Amino acid sequence: MAAAPRISDPSVDPVVAIYQVIALSATAALPPLLAYNQTPATTLYNQLLALASWGLVLWLWARSSPGWRAGLKSPAALALVLLLIAPPTSVIWRSLPLSVALDAGAVIGAGLAVLLVAQGLGNDARPKAGEAFFWGLLIAGLCSVAISVVQVFAPDLADGSWIARYGIAGRAAGNLRQPNHLASLMMWAAVAAVFGTERRGWRAALPVLLLAFVFAVVLSASRTGYGGILMLALWGVLDRRLSRSARLSLLATPVMLGVCWWLMSLWSTESGHAFGAASRLAEGAGSPSRLAILRNAWDLTLANPWLGVGWGEFNFAWSLTPFPDRPIAFFDHTHNLVAQLAVELGLPWASAVLALLAWALWRAWRGAAQADDDAPLRRAALMIVLTIGLHSLLEYPLWYAYFLLPACFALGLALPAASDARPAGSGPWPWLGGLLIAGSLFAVWDYQRIVVIYAPSDDAVPLTRRIASGQASPLFGHQADYAAATSLPPGPNALAAAKRTAFSLIDARLLMHWSRSLEVTGDVEGARFLADRLREFRNPTGDNWFAACTDAASAPAMPQCQPASAVVDWRRLR
Repeated sequence: MAAAPRISDPSVDPVVAIYQVIALSATAALPPLLAYNQTPATTLYNQLLALASWGLVLWLWARSSPGWRAGLKSPAALALVLLLIAPPTSVIWRSLPLSVALDAGAVIGAGLAVLLVAQGLGNDARPKAGEAFFWGLLIAGLCSVAISVVQVFAPDLADGSWIARYGIAGRAAGNLRQPNHLASLMMWAAVAAVFGTERRGWRAALPVLLLAFVFAVVLSASRTGYGGILMLALWGVLDRRLSRSARLSLLATPVMLGVCWWLMSLWSTESGHAFGAASRLAEGAGSPSRLAILRNAWDLTLANPWLGVGWGEFNFAWSLTPFPDRPIAFFDHTHNLVAQLAVELGLPWASAVLALLAWALWRAWRGAAQADDDAPLRRAALMIVLTIGLHSLLEYPLWYAYFLLPACFALGLALPAASDARPAGSGPWPWLGGLLIAGSLFAVWDYQRIVVIYAPSDDAVPLTRRIASGQASPLFGHQADYAAATSLPPGPNALAAAKRTAFSLIDARLLMHWSRSLEVTGDVEGARFLADRLREFRNPTGDNWFAACTDAASAPAMPQCQPASAVVDWRRLR
């Protein structure tokens, strides 16, 4: 059995070194396990916990990262800098609400800081940080397996505070409440299991751990997760530095998938309970609506090739552009990292970001192939990045802090270590870490202005006052704007709120109220244009509204019964 990792680090006090390990493991483990939430943002507290805990990591690990300045020149850091510029430019030159930009800027900025600290870790600190990080992911994975079992086999035990409830019978979603997110977490836990068992010599435990994580993927019924399992098997084929038992265990993961599927099918048949994966398989390997949204996004990219539609503005531009063959679901993202960057930033800017990221991955791949002492760590870290990269071609996990920040840390570990020349002091990281902690606590307090709008207490003040208080929120004002746009009488105030909240998500209810406000303020052509877009979504809310058009007595009083005479550019509606 391999010796336990050294806790001591000559650059820090031994007590601080222990705190470093505990904090990093807890940071990797806890954000995906938090179940408590408040309406309307179900995973907000998971993201705030991720930001605060990674802020603590920055604070504690600052002096163990002597090479962070050299990391500023790395292609991965430059890519994140280019992304960090995007939200404020959309505020200044477009119409992106400041609250939306602040949310994006905080997460991207935190990701850049985490990347730099990880890449700048000294030779003594790097293995210690890597093992703490992977143990945290392993703990998160094992706990999520238990949560998934409860959600599928004993859903009545899910209380919503410790174990999240999930509304689709026979499927697991973990405490992140999204099956695809659960599947990605299982892939990370599987990578952590390979690293941990290889490092400690606990090789007999690996097949059992991998079987548990594959079983959770089957319970999630995530097609993205099935692709991740194939990636694990490919890792077993390509990485000849792994032990023979580890490679065989990885190669066996597709077989584990088949066995788990067969056993769940038997259980479903015998018990009469739903098996979510079987119904998902009936939908096919792909998603027609996802393919349609990619086609629409490409059309928007061709129409705005140089600077795109603007950061955070895809939802606005896509929903308000005529697409007769659009998918009827309301999408706020293209579900593909490449397509999202291209449509929002334009081809030159997006190409620069993607080229830098590809260069960073190539450096990590080449370095992992050539490394000796830290090869297992760097290869496992690279697998963390590659698995979430696969997910990012089918979903948008990197828009969530609890995935982006660990991915940035893993990329920093996978890249060649920066210079060990120690800079004076600990850099800006303690200050930035403190800011992330304080900002997260402020966000929890600030969010209560939104909670009371959607889930008021018995003694709550009137709705209009709650909405006005929520609209004053610097971080979540756009969520209060939705309530204003859909509950205030049609008019100038409701119209202004509709335009702001539309950058978050446009749905049938918002389109209907937005159209009414345009009508009341005299823009009948704009009102008809929005009504035309609502018809394209073929949503029951819109169908009920348009039912009045079949009544000859009521049709003249509703201008939206007539189509718009011309296409209205979506920019004019901002």
